[in-house]
Amino acid sequence: MIKKLYNLWPEPGLLIRLGALHAINAVLQGVLLGMLIPVLRVLLQPKPDFSAAEPWLIVGGIGLFVYAILTIIATPVGFTASMELTAKLRHRVMEHITSLPLGWFTTEQKARMARSITADVGNAPNLAVTIGAPAITATLVPATLILVTFFVDWRIALLLLSIMVLALVALRHAGNVAAIADEELEETATEIAGRAVELGQAQTVLRAAGLGVTGTSRMQEALEGHRITYRKGLQKSMWPDLTYTGVVMGGFIALIVLGTQLLVDGTLSVPDTIALFVIAVRFLEPLGSLIELIGALRAMNNAVTRVQGILDTPSLPKRNNGIKTVEDADITLENVRYSYGNNLALNGVSFHCPPGSTTALVGASGSGKTTVIRIIARFFDIDSGTVRIGGKEITSYDYDSLMQHIAVIFQDVYLFDTSIEDNLRLAKPDASKAELAKAAELACLDEMIGRLPNGWETRVGEAGTSLSGGERQRVSIARAFLKDAPIVLIDEASSALDPENEQAISRAIANLAGDGKRTVIVIAHRPTTLAAATQVVALHEGQVVELGNPAELRIGNGVFSKLYKQYEKARSWYIQKEY
Repeated sequence: MIKKLYNLWPEPGLLIRLGALHAINAVLQGVLLGMLIPVLRVLLQPKPDFSAAEPWLIVGGIGLFVYAILTIIATPVGFTASMELTAKLRHRVMEHITSLPLGWFTTEQKARMARSITADVGNAPNLAVTIGAPAITATLVPATLILVTFFVDWRIALLLLSIMVLALVALRHAGNVAAIADEELEETATEIAGRAVELGQAQTVLRAAGLGVTGTSRMQEALEGHRITYRKGLQKSMWPDLTYTGVVMGGFIALIVLGTQLLVDGTLSVPDTIALFVIAVRFLEPLGSLIELIGALRAMNNAVTRVQGILDTPSLPKRNNGIKTVEDADITLENVRYSYGNNLALNGVSFHCPPGSTTALVGASGSGKTTVIRIIARFFDIDSGTVRIGGKEITSYDYDSLMQHIAVIFQDVYLFDTSIEDNLRLAKPDASKAELAKAAELACLDEMIGRLPNGWETRVGEAGTSLSGGERQRVSIARAFLKDAPIVLIDEASSALDPENEQAISRAIANLAGDGKRTVIVIAHRPTTLAAATQVVALHEGQVVELGNPAELRIGNGVFSKLYKQYEKARSWYIQKEY
């Protein structure tokens, strides 16, 4: 665990200095208690020799003063170190997260990330300081007292050593059980956190179903699972904890018996016996407290392991001297393969998008359309094959520079709970009012802004919930216009839109594609978007099954022709339903 802490901490030297301070204090405690032996020897004689005790008392007084000073220093230093380490560790974790492939951010990973940043990163430094100090004391004080006792009576010292060894063996077992229980409890806590976020985000749906207060059955199962896991953890820990306590208490009884026997047979003097009984009590007291600390120590170890797990996740490979500029918006995929674990998503995909072209990706759900968009945006690297932009392999570019040349518009648009203007400025913070207005016009967002009560300053709500899906997508398209990237990747909304939003989004996509230098790739579901495409790539089970001009592919009975007819039929049904 100490090695894990050392490797994890941004500044391990601070942790080492703090640990050394507590270690010195712990050893000093043991030495000061050991001074009780010579003092009692000269004071408990028939005629007390105060002059002989004076040097020991002076040294002891100095030792107590040093101990007090170190304690005063250690307390504020510890809390300062805890806060400083927390801040630096959180910064380190968040900085590493920004370097991970975007494909890493699944729902499960995001829940774990949130728990690690908010809980683990805060708990680990706090426990290292608040629990680490007592743990050091509870270990080094008994160890020091064993060494001191060897100078008085080797038999008592060996008994103390035996008690400590047996106690540590029992403690290790109890700690292993506590670690498993803590990890199981953390799993259920993470599940509750995910369901709690779901409870807040889905209130409209839950209230409509009469579940606004209780939440879904998954929420109830998560809460019940946490309660059951907590109870099982207590049951598992009961016998190991009692075993440890039994070892410590049994050791105390053995010390009393052995000490009394040695006193009776004259092996030990009265002063030495009294001193050793005092030492025995102080030996067992911190040792006994370890069982109360072991759960927290194992929890800290688990927290450190989880944080280290995130830090050990490989970053997206980046070249130190990568290409900074994309010369043109030419895109080529050659024999691309990619798998999500054991699930093959793309299998030998090849197609070419010349600069200024608009390519429509079509296919059934799960055919690989979104995966194509993500690998072009380099959310993750492919298993084999080649992806080229501007004639150069995508991995040869500086990643940050590459992302400046690509605008991505996904179906699930995320907007921040601020004004529409602020959400647009994410693409270009220093954009002028004229640039904002032009982007809004091209994205058909201006007419929507004109209807809103506060115009550009209208807050969109958390994740943009105060806007409809089509309106959120218009904001996202406006971002792309404002960014003015030569490559635009669009995941067109698949759900049925009202005619107004459908026409607006279709016009906005046509405006994006109208730039002769801009290359657009769109996952298309609407006939209006498909009609504007210069080429269509039809995917089926991760393979390209059709490639060509949309007008030509509509003729016949191929995959694209069938999908086009389905889209038209769905659109006609929706319009009839509305009107």
